[in-house]
Amino acid sequence: MARLLSGTQAVRLGSLSRLVDTRAVRVIAALAVGLLALAVLSLCLGGRWLPPVTALRALAGQGTDEDILVVGLLRAPRLVLAALAGGALALSGHLLQTLVRNPLASPDILGMTSGASAAAVAFFAVAGTGTVDMAGLPLATTAGAWVASALVLALAWQKGVTPLRLVLVGVAVSALFGAITTWLLVASPLASATASYVWLTGSVFGATWSDVGSLAMWLVILLPVLVWASRRAAVLRADDAVATGVGLPVTATRLLLMALSVGLAGAAIAYAGAMAFVGLVAPHIGRRLVGGGFAASAWSSALVGALLVMLADLAGRMLFAPRDLPAGIFVAALGAVFFVFLLSRQRR
Repeated sequence: MARLLSGTQAVRLGSLSRLVDTRAVRVIAALAVGLLALAVLSLCLGGRWLPPVTALRALAGQGTDEDILVVGLLRAPRLVLAALAGGALALSGHLLQTLVRNPLASPDILGMTSGASAAAVAFFAVAGTGTVDMAGLPLATTAGAWVASALVLALAWQKGVTPLRLVLVGVAVSALFGAITTWLLVASPLASATASYVWLTGSVFGATWSDVGSLAMWLVILLPVLVWASRRAAVLRADDAVATGVGLPVTATRLLLMALSVGLAGAAIAYAGAMAFVGLVAPHIGRRLVGGGFAASAWSSALVGALLVMLADLAGRMLFAPRDLPAGIFVAALGAVFFVFLLSRQRR
């Protein structure tokens, strides 16, 4: 390991070498420690306080049956699902902001969330009649996100796609699917409309280990592709002319990043609901903490997204007990303020 510049070191493993930003490594490690600390706190807090040692023993299957039930089946899957969904949404937003070179880009802006929401509300309306199994909801929401994204690409395509056209068409498609969602809510029975409203807000209430395993399976498939594409994404951040000059297939890379972003957002939304602004806020915070490197900011964005959703879920459980409010309420409140802040900076 050789030190090259202040805060930068070269790590060599045989014939492989890579520059490592030591400050970014420290920040990412601190975020990981904070994530673990918040996870332990979430296991302890609830209707009944559990000491950290008792909570961790219950998570390992030791202790009283009541403690094992509360920690292992109620609190633990909920916090793990919140962390996975928050991290996936943050990575999706990070990819989109790299793809369109616009700090205001997110799954909400480019129609993914709206497409998934419309599909979910339609699914709830059909499921209310008893003709389909609720286990099909993840497939429906993921398909909705893909349909909306495919529509954005089709309308934005003109001998390739440009960041500006993607954003403009994405806003229009998002508005279209938002109108469809509203119409479906008005036309749905009261029971399915109520379930739809809770899902649209974004919540991990009632999460199970089966949900965690299903979402983790999606991420295991998508993350290796993201790691492989990270160098291409880093080049694409500069400029289309620069990327073309170094031999990067710009349109193919843009489509690949778009597909990865859709997959990450669709999977997260399927299991945690339509949590607004996570994909917008987390990448900004992550980049501010570690700087502009794509890989480092991707790691920090994912950890910030996980922390954000976990903290929002904990606030929903504890601040208004015994009521359990959806985590999406607190994420949206923070995200709206942050969005206005970003708009004011863009104007200046």
